[in-house]
Amino acid sequence: MTTTGESIESVELRPAGSVLDWGRALLRPALGPAVDRLPAPMRHITGYHLGWWDAHGAPAQADSGKAMRPTLSLLAAEAVGGEAGAAVPVAVAVELVHNFSLLHDDVMDGDDTRRHRPTAWRAFGVSQAILAGDSVLALAFDVLAASGHPFARAGISTLSATVQELLNGQSSDVEFEGRAEVELAECLRMASGKTGALIACACALGGLFGDGTAVQVEHLRAFGDRVGLAFQLADDLLGIWGDPAVTGKPVYSDLANRKKSLPVVAALTSGTAAGRELAAVYRGDALLSHDELTHAADLIENAGGRAWSRATADDLLAEGLAHLDAAGLAPRPAGELRALARSMTRRTV
Repeated sequence: MTTTGESIESVELRPAGSVLDWGRALLRPALGPAVDRLPAPMRHITGYHLGWWDAHGAPAQADSGKAMRPTLSLLAAEAVGGEAGAAVPVAVAVELVHNFSLLHDDVMDGDDTRRHRPTAWRAFGVSQAILAGDSVLALAFDVLAASGHPFARAGISTLSATVQELLNGQSSDVEFEGRAEVELAECLRMASGKTGALIACACALGGLFGDGTAVQVEHLRAFGDRVGLAFQLADDLLGIWGDPAVTGKPVYSDLANRKKSLPVVAALTSGTAAGRELAAVYRGDALLSHDELTHAADLIENAGGRAWSRATADDLLAEGLAHLDAAGLAPRPAGELRALARSMTRRTV
């Protein structure tokens, strides 16, 4: 159902790319002053990580990311009948938390590149990148606290719980790398915490700051949770088969790190000959050549890991859209949430 007599089909929707451009246009004027409040060394590293300047501080036009989570927050506020501007503090906060996680993830994964240039730890060192991530995380809570919104306290509590979920998911991800066997169900729980939790939070807090009802906020949270997990599946597929020109990372980067991503675990637990051969590859510790990485990717596909991931992402998307339909939202932002969810979970690999 919707909040007006209009149907989603009767309103004109902006393409997903245009919606993301709109989200970035609302985010950047608020994100810049927030980052300016960081101590100088942390501000310098964070601005580099966000693509605003180079390692020496000279202005740059590097990739700053899609601002997907902030855009979801802004659309959610509109979808419950509020103004997008009311959710700008939420948009800034979730973008800061997301980038905190990226700064730390790059250190933990040893990734050399992000968004087509050296990662922050490569440019400034491990310790400085970790400290920058810590500083960015603290800033996220400060932004919500300073918003003056009637639901700021509830927003801080929700964001805090979300960060704990994210950290628990990341901890499980690290633990899995040292285990010979990982069950698919626990890998899904890990991904739900590591990725789904923050996307769910972005949608729920956008609805909350837009003055949505408790029922609407819960449906938006569930929508974000399902779409977030589907997004992680799509991201895991990109981590194996994605074009480096799109991902900003080397081809087969996840396989080179022997990451137990969802397609990999689906293959390892498939009970197939290809899955067993893949397990032998993952038990080794020698660097894998390009040909060996290509063969590992073929084993995942032959064991059904790629097909399972795509089908599961589609099922999760359908579940998320069902929650969106049940929330009683304004047609235009609801339709754009649907389109954005589809673009997030059906990226080219």
